[in-house]
This record gives sequence, C-alpha cells and structure tokens, in this order.
Amino acid sequence: MHSLDENRPPPKITRHLADEGVTDEFGAELAKVLKPGLMITLCGDLGAGKTALVRAMLRALGYLGKVKSPTYTLVESYVISGLYLYHFDFYRFNDPDEWHEAGFREYFNENSVCLVEWPEKAGGLLPPPDLRISLDIRESGRDITVEAGSEKGRQCMLELE
Repeated sequence: MHSLDENRPPPKITRHLADEGVTDEFGAELAKVLKPGLMITLCGDLGAGKTALVRAMLRALGYLGKVKSPTYTLVESYVISGLYLYHFDFYRFNDPDEWHEAGFREYFNENSVCLVEWPEKAGGLLPPPDLRISLDIRESGRDITVEAGSEKGRQCMLELE
C-alpha cells in the first residue's frame, strides 16, 4: 500500500539546523531509517543544503568517497551497506519529458533508495515520494521539514521520532 490512511494526518518533523554539525547529525538520523524501495524528495532553494544533507546520510552509512552534486551528471550512484542509493538532481531539466528520455524510471524500484533534488522539474512523472524533505534558509542556519507521503514513509517517521 503506497498511500496514507486519510483518517490520520501525515507525520511531520520540523527542526532547526543551526550549522553543518547539526545538519550532519540529522542526516545520520535519516540514514538509520533508509531501506530499499524508498523514494525521498528534497526541496529548497539553491544553497539550501539538499546535497549537504545527502552527503551527511552517505557519510553516516560509511561512504568515504567524494559526494558531489549530480547537477551536471543528473544522477550519482552509491552502493553502501547493501543499499543501492541513487542521488538525482533535476535542476537543469527544462521539460519533464527529459526524465523519460534519460531512462530514469528503472531506478525507482523496490531495491533502490532514490534521493531526488528538484523533483518538481520532472513534473508529475515521478512516483509519489515516501518522504518529502524541505529545507529553508534562515539567518541562523536552516529549517528542515520531513513529511511522510506513504505508509512506508510513515514507518520511517515513527523510527525517526
């Protein structure tokens, strides 16, 4: 079942991330709930910390290599601790059909964790997210909001809380 029970509001977590260290800690918390089949969207303005959060998750899972933004490559793949993670960035898409043309549909499956920056650039072509992460820049850091978009996402949220 992919949708949430309409009688219960979707779980939501909002936190203030004052600096890079706090962002890394929250990324480590998120890493603990990652499991195959999850699709997570990351929204926020340029420089809001989307890639930094992904980097923190990957580091917490034990990845020691360079973590770069997939702005130009569109996707970076990682295999860590038995997880197949795909980090997408659709910022450069001018048309949602570019998602189809790039052949990304196959990545979104029950064996992968897909982390998607700028999901709105793919229009309505992406599957619904299990978790929606929003980052907002503030004078004293960033605010992060994590919301469940599916029953799988709700289970992750319960583990986070």
